[in-house]
Amino acid sequence: MREPGCIAIDGPAGAGKSTIGEHLARRLGYLYCDTGAMYRAIAWLALQKGIDLNDGPTLGKLAEQNTILISKPEIADGRQYTVIIQGHDITWDIRSTQVGRAVSPISAHPQVRSILIAQQRTIGLQGHIVMVGRDIGSVVMPDADLKIYLTASLRERARRRHTEMVERMGEHNPALPSLEEVMSDVERRDNTDRKNMQPAQDAIIIETDNLGIEQVLDKICHYVEGNR
Repeated sequence: MREPGCIAIDGPAGAGKSTIGEHLARRLGYLYCDTGAMYRAIAWLALQKGIDLNDGPTLGKLAEQNTILISKPEIADGRQYTVIIQGHDITWDIRSTQVGRAVSPISAHPQVRSILIAQQRTIGLQGHIVMVGRDIGSVVMPDADLKIYLTASLRERARRRHTEMVERMGEHNPALPSLEEVMSDVERRDNTDRKNMQPAQDAIIIETDNLGIEQVLDKICHYVEGNR
């Protein structure tokens, strides 16, 4: 069997896609691409410019006119990658609560999706890549050599998100949302994104509630070996 050129990892918010994708790419020596960062970059820019989040045509033009650069980490501050738009490093800015709330309605606009999906497909066709998102296996790269769909319970996904926020913001930061608030936000995103995050018919579904990072990686690598 040949080596998989593109590995697609999909799943709902907080399922562990980014962490697993980054570790898997590092283990295989592949490029890691988190497509969600591209939607977050457009959301961040839209908020900066005060664009109506319901204005699909204007948001589509915004995506078309601005190149999003995603590269390997350039600063040792815990980031998984570096995101640049209009010359600004917005790697951490796109993880804010405000951007998190804006990204779902923005990503639902077909004008935005068509632009970013085309960019993502171009990246994916380069090969030797682990591409992470919501619809990589079903829409962006339907011919991906290996399709993984990670999932977990709502509470577990919210707990993971909250833990990440505590580590980044500090436990006593007044801006830190409660676990219940994070859970409500994750549930809202699930409802908004439901149409765009269905697993591909040939995806391998992995429940991660009771699995550590290495256990999930070992499971995926088992399937990678089956494609070699």
